[in-house]
Amino acid sequence: MQTSNRKKICVFLGSRANYSSLKPIMKEIQKDPDLKLILFVGASALLDKYGEVAELVKQDGFKIDEYVYMLIEGENPTTMAKSTGLGLMELANLLHKHKPDFTLIIGDRHEMLAMAIASAFMNIPVAHTMGGEISGTIDESIRHAITKLAHIHFPANELAKQNIIKMGENPKMVFNFGCPRIDTVKAIIKNDYDEEINNLIRNDGVGDVFEINNNFILVSQHPVTTEFGNGETQINETLGALYEIQKEKNMPVIMLWPNADAGTDEISRGIRKFREKYSPKKFHLFKSLSLHIYIHLMNKTKCLVGNSSSGIREGAFIGTPVVNIGSRQVGRQYGKNVINVGYDKNEIKKAILKQIEHGKYESDPIYGDDNASKKIVKILKTIKVDIQKKLCY
Repeated sequence: MQTSNRKKICVFLGSRANYSSLKPIMKEIQKDPDLKLILFVGASALLDKYGEVAELVKQDGFKIDEYVYMLIEGENPTTMAKSTGLGLMELANLLHKHKPDFTLIIGDRHEMLAMAIASAFMNIPVAHTMGGEISGTIDESIRHAITKLAHIHFPANELAKQNIIKMGENPKMVFNFGCPRIDTVKAIIKNDYDEEINNLIRNDGVGDVFEINNNFILVSQHPVTTEFGNGETQINETLGALYEIQKEKNMPVIMLWPNADAGTDEISRGIRKFREKYSPKKFHLFKSLSLHIYIHLMNKTKCLVGNSSSGIREGAFIGTPVVNIGSRQVGRQYGKNVINVGYDKNEIKKAILKQIEHGKYESDPIYGDDNASKKIVKILKTIKVDIQKKLCY
């Protein structure tokens, strides 16, 4: 079939978290002879300090059609708003150039809101994954705003599906196939990547060099935009708990730098001060990690600490013991593997020790168990969309 007759699906990647969720869908689009993948990569996915995810995308065999430079330095509420506006202008030009049949976007980040607005104004149907969920931070508002701009919805669980329908969306356009990340997770956890991660600890990131086994803590804590100004204090509580546990149990810590939201500089500053003051042993930091390495670490770790949604989603399926800190994920549906705590060193430490003692949990497929990506692509390939949205009550 000629390229000109193929249905064009435009995917926008703006961060490392986006990529982990959209990669399996992108693979399915690539494989289908009736579909053409158009790939935009932008925002923090282009920046070295956030791991330059664009390089991972190319290494995985995807062709990047457009680079969207839209992130204004500063990582505060004002720059987030300006970055959204800049992204809207840039993305409108690129959508006009490529004229896709659909745009496929994910979740709740500011760059995704820009893509949704541009698409809706330009009469391009929007397919939205992971809508309908409840959480903290500005993500909550962005996620629901995108839902009201989107035409097709792919929530990750039944509760999210019902929330979308309650928002007045057409039930015939809401499909619960589970979280696309689970498709990838299921394959990754069958393999062993210890040698690869040990090489990374020796040659990448910063901090002590050590060999991993099954006795380490994994940490991923991001800023909460609605609590801007408190990030350094919050991360200090986490780091204090980790420092005490490390001393008592000689347990290595692998930590990721925070993502590109308002307040990331506060958390990064707290981490740097902590390292300079205490020179913690067996403490290693990475800007970013390939998806298969991160999932491998989740599968091996004694406990995942922080406020990443990966602990809620992938963690439930893998059975990862998770200590979820603060309000960033408040309201999400989560499994028995999660202990929720506040920003208090002693409370965090107690929860981590409890999770270490408990060990791995049984798998809980609350966010699906397989084949979400194939089902999503089948819908995109066959569905007919009325560009004029209506409230359905």
